[in-house]
Amino acid sequence: MNAQVWIAVLVGLAATVDDLRRRQISNWIPVAALAAGLGWQMGQHGWRGSLDALAGAAAGFAVFLIFYLLGGMGGGDIKLMAGFGALLGALPVLKAALWVAGIGGILALSVVAVRSIKKALRKNQASSVEDPSIPYAPAIALGVWISLVTG
Repeated sequence: MNAQVWIAVLVGLAATVDDLRRRQISNWIPVAALAAGLGWQMGQHGWRGSLDALAGAAAGFAVFLIFYLLGGMGGGDIKLMAGFGALLGALPVLKAALWVAGIGGILALSVVAVRSIKKALRKNQASSVEDPSIPYAPAIALGVWISLVTG
């Protein structure tokens, strides 16, 4: 595994743990991904790599921006995709976004199914308030990892 993969693994794990524990992604995680991605791209391709990292960050940010604006995704998720965009570059982050969307859809359907089953099982019990949000960092990390592995 090269440095790009290790960076993606570490950033993905940090974001996933943070999102599962706190239901938000700390700003330092996407900032670290952005800085590491910029450094990695520059190390591989010189100044042209820095342009690709910036274009990737913009593409990663823009790809799910509509979902954020509609209230279906958090700001940390968008920033995380921007950080991964810097690491991957403009075109590869779009491929990763397709993986993320597919995995995220499966994750959302699974969460809805589990919550429905739980609700049906405790129908006669006092209801508890659940957080309606779904942590999306695991889907983002997994989608990025799969896109790196599949080339």
